[in-house]
Amino acid sequence: REIWDGKIPIRFELDTNEVSVTEAQPPDPFFLLVPRLSYITLVTEKVKRHFQRAVDNSDSSTEIWFEFDGQPLKWHLPIGVLFDLHSCNTPLPWSVIVHFHRFPEKELLHCLGEEVIEAHFMSTIKEADCLKHRAQVVNSMTKRDHSHLWTGLKNDRFDLFWNVNKRLMAHGPSPSDSFRAVPVRIYQSDQPFMQPFFKPVDDDRMLTLRDFLAANIPDALPESGMDLRVVINGIEPPLDSSMHWLSEHLSHPDNFLHICVVGTDSVPSL
Repeated sequence: REIWDGKIPIRFELDTNEVSVTEAQPPDPFFLLVPRLSYITLVTEKVKRHFQRAVDNSDSSTEIWFEFDGQPLKWHLPIGVLFDLHSCNTPLPWSVIVHFHRFPEKELLHCLGEEVIEAHFMSTIKEADCLKHRAQVVNSMTKRDHSHLWTGLKNDRFDLFWNVNKRLMAHGPSPSDSFRAVPVRIYQSDQPFMQPFFKPVDDDRMLTLRDFLAANIPDALPESGMDLRVVINGIEPPLDSSMHWLSEHLSHPDNFLHICVVGTDSVPSL
């Protein structure tokens, strides 16, 4: 529940190059406290309405996009992942630029409505359950269950979401009853994300975050001398943490464990 309640204050500002010539001055910034676990295009309808009047050739159907420090922000990544990956130790509130024009076709996917976000979210949950339970849990769910997962995330209703999601986190008491694999993705700035297949148990031994990094990104280990840090949901877990435990307690609502590997000067303080 503490992970679910995590929030990030954001200061949204319209790109000065897009302010209409009819405006006497740029519109005021717009401030929001947004859930780390949500998606930026899901929580910013108020931002769009606030700035729309100050932009030429825009209406309710115009697709907006967001940028930080020259980097377009990928809406299909959770807000917390975007912040951990790109914040570069920026003081809060996080300053994000809003755009109505010049959509970066080669860098971003289009998101023309809430149904696109829902389809992405549910697809990711199904992929995660394929890794954990060979899709047995998600395939046994009803449309009502799927609706509760999505509505819980969209409306920030933890109890509604968790009443269904706890079934996706179910496992037996012994190591042999653990998840078949941990749904995990690794992010580094300016690189495609990695999604290794990782079993959390080896010969009845619960594998740790150190084991995972050694197998997939050894430069992130302290002894490499690369000055990199491993951030999950805004914190740096101990390297002896069980990957299975991390998957249970620090995964996003999409059921993936999103790991950001950043420089030592890029770790946000929340």
